[in-house]
Amino acid sequence: MENIFTQPLEVLINGVSKQTTLKDILSQSEKTLLYFYPKDDTPGCTLENTDFTHLKDEFEKLGIQLFWVSKDHQESHKKFCEKHSLKNPLISDSGLVIHHFFGAYGEKNNYWKIVQGVIRSTFLLDRDGKILKSWKNVKATGHANKILKELI
Repeated sequence: MENIFTQPLEVLINGVSKQTTLKDILSQSEKTLLYFYPKDDTPGCTLENTDFTHLKDEFEKLGIQLFWVSKDHQESHKKFCEKHSLKNPLISDSGLVIHHFFGAYGEKNNYWKIVQGVIRSTFLLDRDGKILKSWKNVKATGHANKILKELI
């Protein structure tokens, strides 16, 4: 199996889809915040992604770039970003490879029923891919602000 950091990824950046690797993404900044969310254009995911978009400059002042990860395809990402004026790059992981690697996919409680699905999670990584901090199974409301306050 290919190294997770060197596998090709589809990323939507400023409305343009391009191929890159997680290694290349991490090399662009001292730190990278990877935020895993369940689905484009759903109420909770829209709220959280909008919050992260509004705080993007604050994270960048701390030397942190933001990347979102979902299993949705690039066309879905593009419509989602355009509809809500979202500015952060979105990684498509339809094969759930990155999700599984970071433990952001698995059993979760969904309205008192145990199901398999995306576990809303966020990871702060250094340039080498080392996890500096993680937030797992988080609530959408206030998550971006909470992380920013912790990192200041």
